[in-house]
Amino acid sequence: MRIGELARRTGVGVHLLRYYEEQGLLHPERRPSGYREYVDEDVAVVRRIRSLLAAGLSTATITTVLPCLRDTGDRLVPTCADLVADLHRERVRIAQAIDDLQSSMNALDDVIAAAPADVIRRAVAPLPN
Repeated sequence: MRIGELARRTGVGVHLLRYYEEQGLLHPERRPSGYREYVDEDVAVVRRIRSLLAAGLSTATITTVLPCLRDTGDRLVPTCADLVADLHRERVRIAQAIDDLQSSMNALDDVIAAAPADVIRRAVAPLPN
């Protein structure tokens, strides 16, 4: 199948599919004309990539973990022991980022709470519900 068909079947734009190829996540064959030729399995690969991106992994990380995942249809299953350790490290990184964002939000809340009541009324009045 050509790239447009893969885009249609996965809901992923053509430019993004080309980016996945540049990152080493997809490996289409090239016709003599230069057109990319994808196979049915690439639909599942794109879905795995999208799931891993949604889980917060970078494309660089996905490149290394993708070969060690099996798709059961309703979940991705690690098949390499090292991958489980890598995923735990990624989870710790994401948890730390959440903690950092929570601290930032708390700091902003403190600044907002310090505003005089009349300033808060003027600031909040134009905000949509």
